[in-house]
Amino acid sequence: MNEHDTHVTRAWVLHPDIKSDRDRRDALAALDEAVALAAALPNLEVVGSTVVPLPKPHAGRLFGSGKIAELKAQLEEAEAELVLVDGPVTPVQQRNLEKDWNVKLLDRTGLILEIFSDRAATREGVLQVEMAALSYQRTRLVRAWTHLERQRGGLGFVGGPGETQIEADRRAIDDQLVRIRRQIDKVSKTRGLHRAARAKVPFPIVALVGYTNAGKSTLFNRLTGAEVMAKDMLFATLDPTMRAVRLDGRLDVILSDTVGFISDLPTELVAAFRATLEEVLAADLIVHVRDIHHANTAEQAEDVRSILKALGVGEETPQLEVWNKVDLLEDEAREAALNRSGRDDNIISVSALTGEGLPDFLAAVMQRLEVEKRTEQLHLGYDDGKRRAWLFQKGLVEAESESEAGFDLTVRWSAQEALAFGRL
Repeated sequence: MNEHDTHVTRAWVLHPDIKSDRDRRDALAALDEAVALAAALPNLEVVGSTVVPLPKPHAGRLFGSGKIAELKAQLEEAEAELVLVDGPVTPVQQRNLEKDWNVKLLDRTGLILEIFSDRAATREGVLQVEMAALSYQRTRLVRAWTHLERQRGGLGFVGGPGETQIEADRRAIDDQLVRIRRQIDKVSKTRGLHRAARAKVPFPIVALVGYTNAGKSTLFNRLTGAEVMAKDMLFATLDPTMRAVRLDGRLDVILSDTVGFISDLPTELVAAFRATLEEVLAADLIVHVRDIHHANTAEQAEDVRSILKALGVGEETPQLEVWNKVDLLEDEAREAALNRSGRDDNIISVSALTGEGLPDFLAAVMQRLEVEKRTEQLHLGYDDGKRRAWLFQKGLVEAESESEAGFDLTVRWSAQEALAFGRL
């Protein structure tokens, strides 16, 4: 491992609390979240964090000159090398502040992209990150991209005479974007084939969604025994991890663990990760996992609902809300959570860590997936042994009688199972 790999970067987190912003969130809660986001990056040490009150952003430098000088002194004293601004920063503001403070600067989108880049594990995840990063970088071509210059070759023939460095870099990025989109289309087609193959195995898909760090991966691990990375860290999961699992010893489902959602997720990132979250669109049941112990749990839940809506998840998909981390609640709050979930069929209180409430959760999942089953009569000839065996293997036969012409069966199944049977 070289020196570059082991170097720990000292970072300072700033949350601009802009008074003119109508949608502004609680400043301290937003700062805490930004610090937790920064902690999700390896080799990064947060040495300080500040809420910066702002009547409105300054066009050239985001902050006023007095505040810039005050922050410069803090950054120098802390020997900070990187400033993370929890909000949008224009290319010009970024360039000016980096010069003023002699540090590297990332805005919220840049930070989330860094995390996505660090977490991407599958081919598709990597491509999606590259595409989002290139789209973001394209808008920030204040400085030349030296590695793009190398990729183009140094003969100067690209783009013709009079083309500026920024125009050339922008064209190079556009070329790369076209290539990546083609690759993503190929990967998406492959995933489509996987989905078609899975449709022949008529397991319903249960997608776990939720705000980042809500405990989805811990719940997933408890249900599947899978070694999915479950750390107390934002964005610990990026690519959807899927496992076939038998619930309660009788119902086979495919469980999908997805990337955590977050407030103010930039729209270009939602678009870039649409394919990564496509299992959510294909889900028969969406389980919304909430960290009920978090001070902003209601706001987080609203953010998740907004992103699901933006992804195109319709109201027709059944949803179940899981209030996780009840083991961390004080007695009174815990009692209130348990009472509420006792009164509302769509809410289950659990602790994914201790296993409390999981039998109720499993029963609720089973109930929702089995609601959609219907009873039908089938007749199969004696030469249809393979299809009859399949029905029994799947546990779909409720009654059977035999006649000279073959078998008369009463089956109870879902539309998905009926479709799979029709393909046999």
